[in-house]
Amino acid sequence: MLCSSLKSLTLRALMLIFVGSDAYQTRAEDLTCLTREKEGTKVTNTSWYDVLKQEAIQTLALRRTYVEQLKTPQQIEAYQAKLRQLLIQQLGGFPDRSPLNGHVVGRIPAQGYHIEKIIFESQPGHHVTANLYVPEGVGRFPGVIVASGHSRTAKTADYNQRFGIILAKHGIAAMCYDPIGQGERSQMLNATGGPLHDGTTSEHFMVGTGSILVGRNTATYRIWDAMRAIDYLQSRDDIDPKRIGMTGCSGGGTLTSYVMALDDRVTCAAPACYLTTFTRLLETIGPQDAEQNIFGQIELGIDHPDYVILRSPKPTLISSTTSDFFDISGSWDTFRQSKAIYTRMGFPERVDLVEAEGTHGVQPENLAAIAQWMQRWLLGKDAPVRVTPFSEFNILSEAELLCTEHGQVLKLPDERSVFDLNAEREAELARQRAQKWEQLSHQQSLAVIRKTLGIDSPATEPPKSESVGKVQRDGYHIDKFILHSTSGVAIPALLFQPEKSVESVHIYLHDLGKEIDSAPGGAIEKLVKQGFAVLAIDMRGQGETASGKPDSLLGDWKTYFTAYLLGQSVVGAHAEDILSAAHWAASDQTRQVHLIAHGKSGVAALHAAALDTKLFKTVTLHNSPKSWSSVVGSVKLAPLLTTAVHGVLQAYDLPNLLPLIGNDKVHFVDEP
Repeated sequence: MLCSSLKSLTLRALMLIFVGSDAYQTRAEDLTCLTREKEGTKVTNTSWYDVLKQEAIQTLALRRTYVEQLKTPQQIEAYQAKLRQLLIQQLGGFPDRSPLNGHVVGRIPAQGYHIEKIIFESQPGHHVTANLYVPEGVGRFPGVIVASGHSRTAKTADYNQRFGIILAKHGIAAMCYDPIGQGERSQMLNATGGPLHDGTTSEHFMVGTGSILVGRNTATYRIWDAMRAIDYLQSRDDIDPKRIGMTGCSGGGTLTSYVMALDDRVTCAAPACYLTTFTRLLETIGPQDAEQNIFGQIELGIDHPDYVILRSPKPTLISSTTSDFFDISGSWDTFRQSKAIYTRMGFPERVDLVEAEGTHGVQPENLAAIAQWMQRWLLGKDAPVRVTPFSEFNILSEAELLCTEHGQVLKLPDERSVFDLNAEREAELARQRAQKWEQLSHQQSLAVIRKTLGIDSPATEPPKSESVGKVQRDGYHIDKFILHSTSGVAIPALLFQPEKSVESVHIYLHDLGKEIDSAPGGAIEKLVKQGFAVLAIDMRGQGETASGKPDSLLGDWKTYFTAYLLGQSVVGAHAEDILSAAHWAASDQTRQVHLIAHGKSGVAALHAAALDTKLFKTVTLHNSPKSWSSVVGSVKLAPLLTTAVHGVLQAYDLPNLLPLIGNDKVHFVDEP
């Protein structure tokens, strides 16, 4: 006997055909639900990324209105204090200062300056490699930190060398250091001892996975390295500790923006080829790599202009190029907002913008302007710096500037990578949460999960549905539906129904969406042939609601980080989608619902089952993560970025969900 829910679905579909109230059409093997002809017009649902983008832009507009109301120095100072505290909080705080153990391992003479090769520890056993360009002469020179952009060679890249050379030739010491994941500081090595990934940002993403799980960020470690680089400069007798500057291009512009906003020791700053606005970023190239997204910062009202505003009235130059992919109109918007704040503080001359013709990168005019800016505010010398052809710079080879014997700090004895640092943090959190979790009641545990995922109230009622088509196959058919949940993002759904009556339905989840296993002869058909109904869905950001093709290694990281900037999690959103689909499938209380998930989707499936355990008869997870704690220190599991929930390991781990569901209900299947 066909269960009443499936009967009602069939009858409802038949009624729609006869009354003609919707474009219910039989289309052979057309399994799309959201793109269809309706009243002669092609209708396509927007992606989840587009929905998140609009939410972010609306939130940023509210922030803009608030900032424009800051009129007095007292109001601005209160705003600065609040935002600085929020940023540090969202970064997870910083470690305690430990001995730098800095030492010079080599010296290269040059005309008008020399280069020192330096190694120091930003944390115990965590080494930083750097080149310090020191002017000729004796005295206490100003010191500038040069943050490298996303170059594989990092401190030895030609544009970073040019920063060091031009500053040293104008009487300012400049130290360019390797960020994590670049130069001599790869955190992931291959079998031959070289970088595991060729890309300059790949490691930043994968370091980010474990960092996010323990409540930190790739930016946390990168900012701390820069702050310790300042500590090193200030420890030297030949550097004036009160005259410190910072600059850097691209990813180095990002780090300069962060550090200049958070560290009062940065007297003078010049971030290059980064500052725009989040609105323009989202309207153009979208969010960028892991350290350029701080958890919830858009939700909290923190935009690019705030990095400059937080410094007011300290001297700051925004260096931009006309054709940069960091949109120039956003750069001018940031400058305009900053100029207004500096003017209200009484120092309009201390913020400026230089725009040079060219694409992404420091053009000769940018380099000259940055050198002049540093000279003006660190040396008190307000004279122009002439543009020098790049061909006149004496650029050295990477090998000449290396600081370690084998070219990688991970080959040093007892070196600790960021994976190690995150694993140590997780071990500490594990001890803390074990005791706390045991003291919680069932309802209190669910409240913690909802809060961590950002779910105010899980779905308890079936969503409205719209029938949009049917596909007939041998021995069964597929009804196509759109489920309209309260999230505002439609859930495309395929209901595979066998000819014979069924009393249970399997909800089928896959990282690549509902169609991946829906072909004839596929995994879903095998279930149907066994007599089961199967409901396959596209959770938000999958299949028809995806924004382009997901990255083969990291998944849809752009959508992930847009949600992250809004303080939301992919896991939480997907858990809500699963619950909505399950309530729709189980609208008849006699229906048994089984949950099947493949890959990363298993994390959301576990959460959905924990939040409404009575809804699911069984949960079967194929090749899904079994714990977050095992991900934190693992290079192999680092690509599981989109399963990461910010700070979740401060509260619970995946094994904590199993008793809530019922250990006998959950089955892990590991397949080759």
